[in-house]
Amino acid sequence: MSLMTLLPFVVLIGAMVLMTRSAKKKQQQAVDMRNQLQPGSGVRTIGGMYATVKEVNEDTVLLDAGPGVDLLFAKNAIGAVLTDDEYNRIVHGIEHDLKSDVVPDDASSLTETDEPSDDASSASDDKPIDLGKKDAADDATDEPAEAKADEGEAEPKKTDGESDAK
Repeated sequence: MSLMTLLPFVVLIGAMVLMTRSAKKKQQQAVDMRNQLQPGSGVRTIGGMYATVKEVNEDTVLLDAGPGVDLLFAKNAIGAVLTDDEYNRIVHGIEHDLKSDVVPDDASSLTETDEPSDDASSASDDKPIDLGKKDAADDATDEPAEAKADEGEAEPKKTDGESDAK
């Protein structure tokens, strides 16, 4: 019986140990990242400011935030070290050449020719198809009045609100 009363406590202690291990692992990764800072690296601070590392000291980092703007931060304030492509994209707006990385959805771009083809893609040059509803006035112009009278029994036109229910 004493084992059953201790089981919840053992499970709780085990969960706490696992959670602290993962937190310590993340904390150690952050310390390693901050210790590997080098001048010229692009960084993001925990406050969201982007800058370039100018000088690294034991507990502080001197950041270049723009022309003539040098800021001294604690190493703990560095949130992430960015890759050169990511830093240039965010700070300078320089996009990486994405065309070389894009894979087409279909093979049509790989087999294009200069000659126009006779398939469905050339139909886009034709008159657009109207898929809208026709008005009652359009229905009257589509079929002559004499043809409607020859059909035999003609039903009166219904207006909005009327129905066939009796």
